[in-house]
Amino acid sequence: MKKLYLILPILAGFMFGSSGVFVRTITQNGIDSTTLLFLRFSIAIIPLLIAIFLTDKELFKIKLNDIPLILVCAMCIVGLNLCYNESMNTVPLSLAAVLLSLAPIYVLIIAYFLFKEKITSKKIICMVLAIFGCILMTGVLESNIESIPLLGILSGIGAGLFWAVYLMASKKSIENGNHTFTILIYSIIFISIALIPFTNFSQINNFISINPTLVAIFLFLHSTFSFALPYILSTLSLKYIDSGISSIFMSGAEPLAALIFGLLIYSEVPSLLMFFGFILTIIAMILLSKKEDAHN
Repeated sequence: MKKLYLILPILAGFMFGSSGVFVRTITQNGIDSTTLLFLRFSIAIIPLLIAIFLTDKELFKIKLNDIPLILVCAMCIVGLNLCYNESMNTVPLSLAAVLLSLAPIYVLIIAYFLFKEKITSKKIICMVLAIFGCILMTGVLESNIESIPLLGILSGIGAGLFWAVYLMASKKSIENGNHTFTILIYSIIFISIALIPFTNFSQINNFISINPTLVAIFLFLHSTFSFALPYILSTLSLKYIDSGISSIFMSGAEPLAALIFGLLIYSEVPSLLMFFGFILTIIAMILLSKKEDAHN
């Protein structure tokens, strides 16, 4: 029965990897970046509320001194999503996902300078392999490097940095006694409220007017499958399998899903060298996740 729950982090990884399809479709229909975020997080409140009601209503409780850390988490989620959306819109989906998956490397570096945590030789080897794999994926060693915008690469790196800070902030909040669902629900509530002044509701009306029923379903699937449900599934998996195993499966599934979606839907065919870089990076991040018990 335990092996059956291994599918949960794999599904979570594939759902995270599907976000590029939603983001590109919404952007191509005239929705700007901040309006897109408002739609994603405000709608995601619904499935997360359902998950909390079904899990434990006590998860709604929060102490005042927990709010500053949750606000940090909220700001990191905004930065992560803004950067990741830009990256997915400008570079191949697989490259965007791999750049995001470098977050554990940033965690190691930040922890080294802030908390003096030791970086072993094995960690260094994994980091070097992952970075080299990313270099291959950008096409810098091939003639097609000009087709990969620098802004997209920098945005992907920025997404990974925001994700790394979120990982550390949320870990600290969990150590203070908060549940992942508690952190998420209050983070996206804060974000949704803060984004209201920057949201273009006329863009939303124009998008919905295309086909109200179909667009409403699409937006709900976007929030549920690319944000809420992956967190719910990954959190649920931790009740039955080790967090390190869960992180390893998600580390491999998310970029693989992005590669598959990019290939099937957008005909983003990587060169042999770029595909080798993809595989090299995934292997390095899986090994690093196994050692560090961390994932995006």
